[in-house]
Amino acid sequence: MPHAEPTYTLDQLAAEPRAEFDAFTRDDAVRLGEIAVGIIRDWGVNLAIDVHIGDELAYRAQLGTTGQGNADVIAGKRLTVKHFGHSSLLARFKKDADPTVADGLGDEYKFWGGSIPIFVGGELYGTLSSSGEPDVVDHEVIRAALDRFTA
Repeated sequence: MPHAEPTYTLDQLAAEPRAEFDAFTRDDAVRLGEIAVGIIRDWGVNLAIDVHIGDELAYRAQLGTTGQGNADVIAGKRLTVKHFGHSSLLARFKKDADPTVADGLGDEYKFWGGSIPIFVGGELYGTLSSSGEPDVVDHEVIRAALDRFTA
């Protein structure tokens, strides 16, 4: 059964809790990725998941019909997160409200939901990203994974 698409507002996205940790290891990246895979399976969605620490891939799973095209989209979402320091879905909502937000940024920046920054000690340290469903579902899955990871 397809997962229902969530709705968000700019204010809701801006108020989402930041993924802030004292430390985040490769083992943490794998555990977070495995949590995300569990959600993907439970919800019956079709997603690829990446967890990066810095610019290094620490975990990847490509479920269903996902593949390299999704990995390429994730790379663009990650660029957006790294540039703005917040979720790529929030970046999309801000760009929708004011297109000048994207001025000077090339086509490699993807203003689609599905990537969330991970902070360690207040600094952008990594990302959790997904691709394969409508961007609001991509975002919802990784937000749920972060919520479970921190519970």
